[in-house]
Amino acid sequence: MLILGLETSCDETAAAVVRAGKKIEILSNVVSSQIELHAQWGGVVPNLAAREHVKNILPVISAALEQAKITPADLDLIAVTNGPGLIPALLIGTNAAKTLAYLWQKPLLGIHHVEGHIYANFIKDEISKVKSLKSKAKSDIQFPILCLVVSGGHTQLVFMKSHLHYEIIGQTMDDAAGEAFDKVARILNLGYPGGPAVAAAAKCGSRIVDRGSKNDTRYALRDMRLPRPMLNSKNFNFSFSGLKTAVLYTVKKNPKILQDEKLIAQLSAEFQQAVVDVLIHKTLAAAQKYAPKTILLAGGVSANEELRKQLGTAIKKTLPQTQYQLPETKYSIDNAAMIASAGFFRWKIMSDAQRKLTLKNWRNLKTEANLKLK
Repeated sequence: MLILGLETSCDETAAAVVRAGKKIEILSNVVSSQIELHAQWGGVVPNLAAREHVKNILPVISAALEQAKITPADLDLIAVTNGPGLIPALLIGTNAAKTLAYLWQKPLLGIHHVEGHIYANFIKDEISKVKSLKSKAKSDIQFPILCLVVSGGHTQLVFMKSHLHYEIIGQTMDDAAGEAFDKVARILNLGYPGGPAVAAAAKCGSRIVDRGSKNDTRYALRDMRLPRPMLNSKNFNFSFSGLKTAVLYTVKKNPKILQDEKLIAQLSAEFQQAVVDVLIHKTLAAAQKYAPKTILLAGGVSANEELRKQLGTAIKKTLPQTQYQLPETKYSIDNAAMIASAGFFRWKIMSDAQRKLTLKNWRNLKTEANLKLK
């Protein structure tokens, strides 16, 4: 079947067409970024994002259909992110999807943004080989699944016994990991978006030679170590607000850090490693309790090279019988192909009666800024 996916939960206007059957085949995946617009503000301004979505949504959809070499008549389903996210931004995507579903007389599904990130892992996977607990067939993605979701708005550990059944066993108590990256980038004047900026600086800082006297300001951080919040807590929750604050206090105590690229790089590397240490420790602890057959990585921060590499190494060493799956980097960031992928799996489990009702979603679909994953 051919599915049009739409995503406007934050600052990317995205549309994609996928062909779903035994595998998820990407026919087009168009993303219009707003990074330059929001960079001057150091973060996303919701109303500005919505204005850009209004300008971009129809051209992006047209480009996706053109690249896929199909017409609206060829489509079998429209899937759109209906939450969570910035409500002014979400409304542009959902209203566009509802309008097109009405005009084209197509079924319409609302998709949770995090669900889309999780199902980015299934793009190009042989769906026919993905089985439930009752199957003994081997594949890269077997249930039960433990998914580490790390993004600008979410940090969660999600346990799945089967498709589209979610149990959140751990989540952040304050800032999400991606949010902490953005805030630290602002503290260190590294620019926007913060995640890639901190990661780039950290590459330079991870191998700085410890030298100089204790009175040498250029190397004032040589003995500094940031905390690993909630590392030894008895649950699987996270907290990154205090870690961000620790970076802020370090800079206030040593203001010359901001004048020294090497110290900025060193502090970036220490911050990134602290985040990675906590994420890996919690994931492995949860895996030891819940015994998943597969561990997935999802969300925008799953594009972080150190997290991808170090989590894989830790799983191979500690849980060698557990499969490790992560999306291609281009599907880690917000995109519409992941929404279409999730839409296909939702469509597959629906009854004929439920599918018939989706033809009325052009007027029934609701947009929720704080939509819960369930």
